[in-house]
Amino acid sequence: MEAQSLPAALALVAGGGAGLSPERRAALGASLPLVQRDYRFERVWFWGCIQGVRGAYYIAEGLGPDRAAARSRLYSLNCLDWSLLTPATKEMLALAEQVKGRFQGDPSFEYSLSEINAEAAARLMESVEQIDREVGIVPRGAFVKTPLGSVHENRHFEGLSLVEAKKLSSYFHFTEPVSLKNKTLLEKADLDPSTDFLDSLEHDIPRGSWSIQLEKGGTVVVLRSLLWLGLTFYHVPMTKQFGYVYFGTGEKNLDLPFML
Repeated sequence: MEAQSLPAALALVAGGGAGLSPERRAALGASLPLVQRDYRFERVWFWGCIQGVRGAYYIAEGLGPDRAAARSRLYSLNCLDWSLLTPATKEMLALAEQVKGRFQGDPSFEYSLSEINAEAAARLMESVEQIDREVGIVPRGAFVKTPLGSVHENRHFEGLSLVEAKKLSSYFHFTEPVSLKNKTLLEKADLDPSTDFLDSLEHDIPRGSWSIQLEKGGTVVVLRSLLWLGLTFYHVPMTKQFGYVYFGTGEKNLDLPFML
């Protein structure tokens, strides 16, 4: 979620139980502009919160001109003091993927894995990246890809129509496409390479892993992930307003295929 529009955005997703106390909102309002200034980010997004046993990690993401480029991620325990999450090595991420159960809420905590340890920060980084990769989404047309490959916000995007906003096919995973690369040239013939360069949600596996609803008197479309419980996306049709936020335990719902 864009830091500047955070209060209004949180109000739009409050129906799913997502929210922050007035104190936390005030702290974010004061600290995130400083993060943007100090780290020289073009934009700062409030990503959400991973709730641990002993405390919570609040996550922010810093972006540069190319929105598809790797993001800088920061965490805070109080929404005021932020620390940069150092990109983990492949070995650290592999160890972190083996850790199960709740986060502790202590960045210095070490998880025992037989004879090896995985740092909590590496697991935090891995979880945020995985959630972004699997359920971080944007509306169709909100971003454009240039012939040189960089991705930017589409200045001409004025929002989806209400009819289109109610379709899963109108939303894309904001990450490197997989199924799109497997399409034939004939299947790609009707696609606009500048806007249709991502994978849509309509073929996500397992089917039924998204809940899509109209809320606020039919003025807001809200998508919730059933695979990563706590991920909520919103879009106000016919406007530029959209975004997603995560409030959860950082655990994937592995039982979903058996629940559908």
